Amino acid sequence: MSLLDHLKSRILADGPLSIADYMAECLLHPEYGYYTCRDPLGADGDFVTAPEISQMFGELIGLSLAQSWLDQGAPAPFTLAEFGPGRGNLMADLLRATRALPGFHGAMQIHLVEASPTLRSLQQKALRGFDVIWSADAGELPQQPLFMVANEFFDALPVRQFIRQGDGWAEKRVGLEDECLQFGLSQPSPQPALDHRLQDTDDGDLVEHCTMAAPVMAEICARIANHGGAGLVIDYGDWRSLGDTLQALRAHTPVDPLVDPGTADLTTHVDFEALTVTAGAVGCGFSRITPQGIFLERLGITQRAQNLAQNLSGAALDTHIAAHRRLTHPQEMGNLFKVMGLFPKTQTPPPGLDI
Repeated sequence: MSLLDHLKSRILADGPLSIADYMAECLLHPEYGYYTCRDPLGADGDFVTAPEISQMFGELIGLSLAQSWLDQGAPAPFTLAEFGPGRGNLMADLLRATRALPGFHGAMQIHLVEASPTLRSLQQKALRGFDVIWSADAGELPQQPLFMVANEFFDALPVRQFIRQGDGWAEKRVGLEDECLQFGLSQPSPQPALDHRLQDTDDGDLVEHCTMAAPVMAEICARIANHGGAGLVIDYGDWRSLGDTLQALRAHTPVDPLVDPGTADLTTHVDFEALTVTAGAVGCGFSRITPQGIFLERLGITQRAQNLAQNLSGAALDTHIAAHRRLTHPQEMGNLFKVMGLFPKTQTPPPGLDI
């Protein structure tokens, strides 16, 4: 049996799937899911994230969070958490950059929020020598100061898609036609969660709504608001959802998201406005949404790149220069990816960000 067979059976039994249900099955099915049974990262995988591009990314994330820790009086103990930590490279670079900071490593308790058994195994190898606790979701994190990073985590959370029709919304779904998966639409109906979008959309506009993002953000923000800490959410997206951003990547190439389900990475752009609404609702401060390139430049990535370049030459130097450009240049990841900081309202944003 394949994931396609499973999806066909489910659709025949229960009717067409929402885009969210389809994404959840493709990414996290316990036997056939994309993340469940493969390492998707790197040149031999399907996509590359910032920590895979250069060590500088994780180092600067670590220094930003460490400075927030110092600014808040160096609380101990505290949770150092990463959501969707990939192969563990970001956390490894973060830990290397902060090892000389007195008291930081002694006070930290490392938690990784990761669903994939395959990736958990890789993270264990990358973080050998550190005590690490793996969690299935944010609700398992301790009630204590939380310093966290989520890089390309929220983009993989399943979303529902709705197309405006008058004052109602027709939901985009995945059904069957001639034994093949096909997109279709439900009958339009009111969607109270989208009432506010009637003010800024027209007939035919598509809006994405991620129901899973708010509970995760609420758990994160409640800990930061109540106990102290800081958070960095880094992802591609924009201030408000508008348009179909569902994409599938296989071997670094866009593919049809309905072909060979479970064999490609599925993501959507993050609605940062929705994240700030949740943060504000639980009393957590949040920063201005800042392009990744500006954030990294404020933290000194160019100086760090120049220092590292002194020991490089030839192909290694060319790769290093290309990595700096890819992370920061507006036509690469610099503008596409945005950074949002979380912090107690009585404190200031993490370095690199402002209100």
